[in-house]
Amino acid sequence: MKERAILLDMLVDRVRSLLSEERYEEAAMLLEGLHPADVAEIFEELDEDEQTLLLQHMDPGVSADVLEELHEEEAAELAEELPDDMLTAIVDEMEPDEAADLLREMPEERRQRILAELEDPDEVRPLLRHPDESAGGLMTTEFLALRRRMTVADALEAVRQLAPSADPDNIFYIYVVDQYGRLVGVVSLYDLIRAEPYELIGDVMDRDVISVRSDVDREEAAAVFAHYDLLSLPVVDEDGRLVGIITSDDILDVLEEEATEDIQRLGGSEPLDKPYLDTSPFEVMRKRVGWLLLLFVTASLTGTVMKLFQGDLSRHIELTYFIPLLIGTGGNAGSQTTATIIRALAIGEVDLRDALSVLWHEMRVGLLLGLVMALVGVLRALTWGTPFPVAEAVATALILLILWATSVGAVMPLIMSRLGIDPAVVSGPFMSTLVDATGLFIYLQTARLILG
Repeated sequence: MKERAILLDMLVDRVRSLLSEERYEEAAMLLEGLHPADVAEIFEELDEDEQTLLLQHMDPGVSADVLEELHEEEAAELAEELPDDMLTAIVDEMEPDEAADLLREMPEERRQRILAELEDPDEVRPLLRHPDESAGGLMTTEFLALRRRMTVADALEAVRQLAPSADPDNIFYIYVVDQYGRLVGVVSLYDLIRAEPYELIGDVMDRDVISVRSDVDREEAAAVFAHYDLLSLPVVDEDGRLVGIITSDDILDVLEEEATEDIQRLGGSEPLDKPYLDTSPFEVMRKRVGWLLLLFVTASLTGTVMKLFQGDLSRHIELTYFIPLLIGTGGNAGSQTTATIIRALAIGEVDLRDALSVLWHEMRVGLLLGLVMALVGVLRALTWGTPFPVAEAVATALILLILWATSVGAVMPLIMSRLGIDPAVVSGPFMSTLVDATGLFIYLQTARLILG
């Protein structure tokens, strides 16, 4: 990987040098021999003007591959800089689903102009009717459908005719429809090759075919795809008619985007719409400031609690030594729990129906953790020369605090999920801040009861 990174850096420098010398054709030819993913990575290192120059001098098929590899927002910004005739030639070379994603980002007037000039706009136009976040917005209309009464020999001939222009990912599974276009079965290419030429498709197909409707959320489609270990997933309309398929590369993109969003929310920030370095400092600030202000207000509760117990703290000043220790431990315990439950929710291990089981499970975990931390807390307090009643208060508070933190951390993601809110919003900083304030109250109230 290190050698590859060095090579790509050298290519970036070479391309920039050729462009500065106005040797555009040479720069384009240098990139056309590379894999599209590598070309896209080089593009990301270039200025927008340099990217536009390269696209204008590259073969439309190569330009199409590059735009498909780039993030949708980056591809749309580049497309805006291209004249209509050049963009039309590039879109004609793109996969229908990728073309639809690009056109969806354009102003309506230009989108219609490009569609009108495409060689086969009917491949793309139906995809634009589906929301980007749905299975319909993720599917492609490039697939082969067979009839039950076809023979295996006829089916293989159809595959041979389709093969020169089809994406190989689209013919691992071949779907079977009835006279109304309704999905009735699936047959793998391997099963076709293994079957006798005279056999009927209806006799060799699998009738138990997994599909999703075009209006389901793309995350649900990705979950079905992963659960059944599919290579492609058929998409049907409300009447069961086959309208498209979702392939593995599209599912990988969805999983990557959703994981990126969750990780950014785990840090207490709204997800970015563009790659990090392409997002302006002002936009990054805008995504973070709302949560930061909310956490600031929540954290001020800690000061309110300390003011409430200032008399106790002034009489037992040694209680203050353990405040960072206890609230930090509680926040960490809560964050551990939320991270575990959020992941279990994401992969379908638990849902709201399991709330009581999850709560009981985490309460036992919290009790065990609390006992371990209480023992350590007592030893720490005694080594500091703290009176035993204070050490007792610290140990008891640790048990109660961790029990409270794990319980809240178990229930909050489930409640958020039930309300239709991404559970990741209650993780990380939010959970730590919430447990800090409530944990401090638990600690000082426990100390008040024990110390009198």
